Amino acid sequence: MPHAVSMPATGLQAIILCGPGSSFPTFTANPDEHPKALLPVANRPMVWYPIDFCYRMGITNTTIICPPSAEKAISTALNTNPFLTSLPHPRPDLLAPKELDQNTGTAEILRLPEVRELITSDFVILPCDLVCELGGDKLLQAWMVQASSLSDPLSDDPSSTRSGGLGVWYDTKAGTPVKGEETDFVATTPLPKRTTPVPKDSFLSHLSSVALSMPTDSLKDLMEEKTGLPIRHGLLRKHPKLQMLTSYRDAHIYILPRWIMDFVQQNERLESIGEDVIGWWAKATWQDGLSKKLGLASVLGGHATTGVRSPASPSRMNESMEQSPDIGPSDRQVEIPKMLAYVHPSSASGPLIRRVDTAQLLLSVSLQIAKLPSLEETGPDNASPFAHAKKVAYPEGVKPRTTITRQDSLVADNVMVEEKTSIKECVIGANCQIKEGAKLFQCVLMDGVTVGKGCKLTRCILGKRSEIGEGSTLTECEVQENLLVEAKTEDKDMKFMSSSGLEASEQEIEASMAEQDAEDGEQENTTSDL
Repeated sequence: MPHAVSMPATGLQAIILCGPGSSFPTFTANPDEHPKALLPVANRPMVWYPIDFCYRMGITNTTIICPPSAEKAISTALNTNPFLTSLPHPRPDLLAPKELDQNTGTAEILRLPEVRELITSDFVILPCDLVCELGGDKLLQAWMVQASSLSDPLSDDPSSTRSGGLGVWYDTKAGTPVKGEETDFVATTPLPKRTTPVPKDSFLSHLSSVALSMPTDSLKDLMEEKTGLPIRHGLLRKHPKLQMLTSYRDAHIYILPRWIMDFVQQNERLESIGEDVIGWWAKATWQDGLSKKLGLASVLGGHATTGVRSPASPSRMNESMEQSPDIGPSDRQVEIPKMLAYVHPSSASGPLIRRVDTAQLLLSVSLQIAKLPSLEETGPDNASPFAHAKKVAYPEGVKPRTTITRQDSLVADNVMVEEKTSIKECVIGANCQIKEGAKLFQCVLMDGVTVGKGCKLTRCILGKRSEIGEGSTLTECEVQENLLVEAKTEDKDMKFMSSSGLEASEQEIEASMAEQDAEDGEQENTTSDL
């Protein structure tokens, strides 16, 4: 079974955040027993991919963070799932802070006592739904060259240093676009030109400095409120060469300095890392006076400030970029290290980078990985880190007179395929049974699925141990685990769920809407300090 070869230890820690999976209502209706982190992507548990990325980055100190309710399921998988148990040593640790629940924001997680005690150095933070073929070691090298350990000009101690950060953005329109995929708005400015040549395979030429960052939905809200995009004159004065990207998405891969923990602790209204921490940090590098209001001077070891107030409702970043008069340069407490962006070049044939946080993306990314040549075909030296050992793991289970397009399909262990079947561009999980005459096109079947005789399935995702009755025709459907779809069912764009699953999904949607209404009300009643 292939896995990443461990690189020399970097001294950094890695944190993998395992969220609730609310965008997978069909498959995570019970997130305690079926957490999002264990959903299969091309037959591997989702969390395998960020763990593999950490090994390829050379990080051996990795911790998975999840709610206490999901701890048992993830712990069991780490000890029994063959893909997870075959990972190199040392294995990832698992932390389930007692105050962490399914609604805790990513920045709020960094304020939890167990997490603050855990993080003692510069660190990398990743989502559990990251699938990234990119070379993590090259990303780390770029950060070390450009942002790591900047000298502190205000300190008398020459060993005193403070690092900047680095994030990754990718083009959602490159490769295989997925309709409706979320995007983020990011505005970047070029770094000073290097005086030495950059190696061809280096990421340094793709680095820039982040000036603004927010989800596209927040940008739309801001533009509707202001009937346009308000831009501070101070931003344009400092960064006249501003590049604005709207089809890109924040991969939520962040290399962060340890001082960010103190920054988050001091500003209790910071809720998310991507929108709040990165967004406000980026603005503080050019907006005069903002670093003082955020308390960055004291965090970075500059002159201590008093009466620091937390920013009001920063999670939306909807305050006008024109408000608050600029404060003179003499009021700056300390130079803020930059937050850098690695903007992945757009290329249909380039390394795969995707957040797999919807069913459509799970299907699309699984089918993309299925097209990768196997280790059997290329050998370990030339294979993708995501390549499987074989395209058909158990050829003995495939009867004669069947069609399986091996160049774009994956068939796992102990799969039984009867005669006159057709499997094209599909991912079939372990222990599945495909009955005689069934035809599958661009489908993902999780472990233990049974497809009845003569079924026709197109672009469907079938949950574990589900069963499709014979003669059924389904197109773009999702089927919950352990569910039986009756024989001769014909349906399109349908989510087949049990009554309890539907009720849980509806309750989750209602809770999310109520939470959003509360946030909107708080935002309307709060006066911005910025």
